[in-house]
Amino acid sequence: MTRKCTPCPTGALPRPRFHEVLGFVMLCAMGVYLVSRGTAEGGYPWQWYRIPQFFGTLEGSRFVPGPILRGLGVTLRVTGVSLVLAAGVGLATALLRLSRSFIGRAMARAYLETIRNTPLLVQLFFIYFVLAPILDLGRFVSAVLALSLFEGAYASEIFRSAILSIPQGQWEAAHSMGLTRYQSYRYVILPQGIRKMLPPLTGQAVSLVKDSALVSTIAVYDLTMRAQAIIAETYLVFEVWFTVAAVYLMLTLTLSGCVFFMEKRLNRS
Repeated sequence: MTRKCTPCPTGALPRPRFHEVLGFVMLCAMGVYLVSRGTAEGGYPWQWYRIPQFFGTLEGSRFVPGPILRGLGVTLRVTGVSLVLAAGVGLATALLRLSRSFIGRAMARAYLETIRNTPLLVQLFFIYFVLAPILDLGRFVSAVLALSLFEGAYASEIFRSAILSIPQGQWEAAHSMGLTRYQSYRYVILPQGIRKMLPPLTGQAVSLVKDSALVSTIAVYDLTMRAQAIIAETYLVFEVWFTVAAVYLMLTLTLSGCVFFMEKRLNRS
């Protein structure tokens, strides 16, 4: 007899089996053992008790944010503004590549090849040291512009592939209803492509959160820059970097979780 597998309903996750849970617990235990063994043999004097003060302190009844929380606020602002602009740049570039205009397609192609084939750090330095003095841009605006252009180039391919995956019959149905090309994109094509865009766009958003650490190279006091300042003052190298890594991990996991629930809701509807 062959065992028949019951498919999971749309948007539902299969329940983990016992051996999978056991394997995950063993893997976590092995990681904890290796870290503890390495730190014991290295003889590093851990001082984790000093880390909470860098998140904030209480002065009477008032909470005063520490350097880590202040840097996290800058990171969230840089990431949030860059994410919105990158989505706009990516969508505009994708539409230009799919347009009938030869100049539009050539401009979009040149932008993509330039951005994707040069490092983000070089682009950041070029915008800050070359374009910023000419256009009178500050550090924050330069950082947002560099991240938006870089991530927008990759997001454009996600938008383009999602648009091309829509069946041709949907275009024909939209045209038969008398919709213009703009109305077809807005009411027919893009709403259907959102479900296909969400998973890869989530990965791109996670990359944006991590890439935002590079803005510390132009003296933007984000989370990474604040961590470097704390280390220079206290010499708590591993404690601070591990804490900052945990904060970045929480940001990316929260972002992935929000998109996951959004995707489930779209699948239900």
